[in-house]
Amino acid sequence: MSDGYSGNIISITDEDGNSYELEHLDTIEMDGVYYLAFLPVNDGKGDEDLGMVIMKTETGEDGEDYLVVPTDEEIDRAYDIFMEELFDDDEDAEE
Repeated sequence: MSDGYSGNIISITDEDGNSYELEHLDTIEMDGVYYLAFLPVNDGKGDEDLGMVIMKTETGEDGEDYLVVPTDEEIDRAYDIFMEELFDDDEDAEE
């Protein structure tokens, strides 16, 4: 499931110019699209409780891959898959 991305820290900037540092947790493929799960990096600057952030990859007109915000429906489906895999890993560790 991970494709080797786990543990990477990235910086993203939203449309308002706010920057965030996120730690990449995992990647899944759903309907031919890659979805990435991130957790905010605690930088000590504030009490930002963003929780899990889910983004998807999309190829731009320039041929480069970009992270974009999925639809609410895509986020819900991807979140369920991430949680299933997380709990499967927890159950395997207990055995």
